[in-house]
Amino acid sequence: MSKALRKLAPTPKYVSPAQLTLEGFETPFERSLNPKNRWVLLARLIPWDEICNIYLKHIGISPTGRPPISPRIVIGSLIIKHLCNLDDRETVDQISENIYMQYFLGYPSFSDQAPYDS
Repeated sequence: MSKALRKLAPTPKYVSPAQLTLEGFETPFERSLNPKNRWVLLARLIPWDEICNIYLKHIGISPTGRPPISPRIVIGSLIIKHLCNLDDRETVDQISENIYMQYFLGYPSFSDQAPYDS
């Protein structure tokens, strides 16, 4: 009786930890974002300047204390929260993990830091 030959997964090549660094690893952010993504499309539809000016007019900016969070982040986070039906903590987690949501909020590049405290 002969044993059935099993196809094994290819063995990955050894790569020294000194050779690859996290900074040298290619990320999706080095490529362009998908222009048909829902957050990219929605970001283009919203008149951010008008909405942010209205927000700042009613909220104002205090000359003392901590600098305020960008109005686009505040308003955009509320939009994300309600469109995705998320609670406050999950909204912060989703924003921290999703480059498209960060693009929607006006970030210049990806950041894994929480935008604010939930």
